Amino acid sequence: MDHNQGNKYAGKKIVITGGSSGLGLTTAKLLADEGASVLITGRTQAKLDSAREELGSNAVAVLSDAASLTDIDELANRVKAEFGTIDALFVNAGITGFVPFELTTEEMYDELLAINAKGPYFTVQKLTPLLNEGSGVVLTTSIANTVGIPMLSAYGASKAALRSMTRSLARELLPRKIRVNAVSPGPIDTGIMEKTMPKEAAEQTKSQMEQQIHMLRFGAPLEVAKTVAFLAFDATYTTEAEIPVDGGGSQI
Repeated sequence: MDHNQGNKYAGKKIVITGGSSGLGLTTAKLLADEGASVLITGRTQAKLDSAREELGSNAVAVLSDAASLTDIDELANRVKAEFGTIDALFVNAGITGFVPFELTTEEMYDELLAINAKGPYFTVQKLTPLLNEGSGVVLTTSIANTVGIPMLSAYGASKAALRSMTRSLARELLPRKIRVNAVSPGPIDTGIMEKTMPKEAAEQTKSQMEQQIHMLRFGAPLEVAKTVAFLAFDATYTTEAEIPVDGGGSQI
């Protein structure tokens, strides 16, 4: 057995939307390595296939559009068939939109709000009947929901909506003994810059950004994943809260 493998979450079942790459995949890997059964969703079959391979036999990968209510209904049915009930839900699927306010179109706005705010709302609604007592729901918000960041006005609004839902859904789900919390990542090094721009430009952009981060470095995906695991399973007296993982950036 791999040194890193443990059984801290043996017997636990978790659904992670947007789990085929980035923070979702890192979290899925952390939990699967510790014995949890994980069901991930994503919009791209190829990414899902490679994520499923990376995660091993404890994982199920489901093609599902986070903003489609039909897909969310089907997802609930699939989760019920695979797992029966679940112990945690990480609602992580989302998109970023870097657009100046003046150039934001109705279409862009609608897409951001549909994927980042509407999708999560109904994902929690449809999967709530499958959540065991004492379950944890974790929503992914963003430093952009508390700090005004140029080019991210619609994105920030969608994440602020999620921050609000964290509180209101937590209150409504109290009778079912389900906790709802949020993780709020700042700049995390998910490798996306290297994929989207030339190597030198990526390095330059990152070093410029690092100067503006209070801790003078990007966060690692694992630092977010550990916080998600904590909120999902270990923070048994925490609900309605948001934990920033942002090197201090939201605390100005």
